[in-house]
Amino acid sequence: MSYVYDDQNIFARILRGEIPNKTVLETGHSLAFEDIAPQAPHHVLVIPKGRYVNYDHFALEATEAEIVDFTRTIGAVCKMLGVQPSRDGQGYRLISNCGAHGVQEVPHLHVHILGGRVLGRMLQPA
Repeated sequence: MSYVYDDQNIFARILRGEIPNKTVLETGHSLAFEDIAPQAPHHVLVIPKGRYVNYDHFALEATEAEIVDFTRTIGAVCKMLGVQPSRDGQGYRLISNCGAHGVQEVPHLHVHILGGRVLGRMLQPA
């Protein structure tokens, strides 16, 4: 499969410093920042710094260092937000949309971390 990456997507522009963001955590391979239209009291996006369109693209082509860093960044953000159920938090939802059926709006892999309230069911019966 060939993935086509759009260098002008909003996250690529954020990574280049063309668009400001409210950084929560930055590492060698990842950037976590507050969502501009939060859907919960805690709503943070985590993106890899590499040119990955979606999660399967990342999983198949990212280096081990990128994968470990991205995964650890997600864990660190959950810890920072205090949403880890194992640490007396009430939990969180992790979402990564992919493609048209997944309603992916930005063609750069990103994971939403949402928490701070009951989020309800993710999908309703069709």
